[in-house]
Amino acid sequence: MAYRSIFSWIGDRIARRRAPLVPVVRLAGVIGQVGPFRAGLTLTGLASVLERAFSMRHAKAVALVVNSPGGSPVQSALIHKRIRDLATEKKLPVLVFVEDVAASGGYWLACAGDEIFADENSILGSIGVITAGFGFPDLLEKIGVERRVYTAGKSKSMLDPFKPENPEDVARLRAIQEEMHASFRALVESRRGERLHPGETELFDGSFWTGRTAVSLGLADGLGDLRGLLRARFGDKVRLYPVGMRRPLLAFRAGGAARLAKEAGGWAEALPEAAIGAAEERALWARYGL
Repeated sequence: MAYRSIFSWIGDRIARRRAPLVPVVRLAGVIGQVGPFRAGLTLTGLASVLERAFSMRHAKAVALVVNSPGGSPVQSALIHKRIRDLATEKKLPVLVFVEDVAASGGYWLACAGDEIFADENSILGSIGVITAGFGFPDLLEKIGVERRVYTAGKSKSMLDPFKPENPEDVARLRAIQEEMHASFRALVESRRGERLHPGETELFDGSFWTGRTAVSLGLADGLGDLRGLLRARFGDKVRLYPVGMRRPLLAFRAGGAARLAKEAGGWAEALPEAAIGAAEERALWARYGL
């Protein structure tokens, strides 16, 4: 009986190793740096993860689970490019599965997939560019504070929140936004191609839709979940192998937080920046009701 159990175990191990393998990478969170204590999705943080996922032996495809409200357009483009470069190099298809949201930069990441799948209640789209801030042109005078700013270059203090809005500055900002928007639009059109069928709907005005509508517009290819769709495509024995970041947890607990605070200039200086970063992150998620 013992020998049978051993042989059965060995047989199971061999069968499991021969089963189709799909590495799974989660792309969850705001894209870019979000504060001194929290890094969002960046190429620096994801490069080794993506390399490991695409280098796994016997992989049939790479699955990306996207759950992001967007963020930095530069990091979105860099991560997207690295995924596509690896997919071409390793000759592996990329399947994207959207959870709560793939909007703005999050949809930029989703477009790295050869196919995009979503839940019917997922949020997709928001193909646009946004810049938000506040203006306090009269605040300092009211509280008796004199602000002194010295620059070399007339545009160095562009969009200063303590100065009246300058039409030239706004026009310059809009020109930059239009360039970024054109780049985003070109990326979506190149990746989705003839699958886009908007009808009377404007796909590139910053609107976003549920997963079901996104499929009808060609922004996604179908509805479904990671496990169900991969089992349907590669068989019930498919192995889903999560590939994540390797973090020395004990080292972080022992002194990582203190080190981060020191690098950020101390707790007193870092906390306001952290609070602002958290508020900005919360605002990105809240835009999509999350």
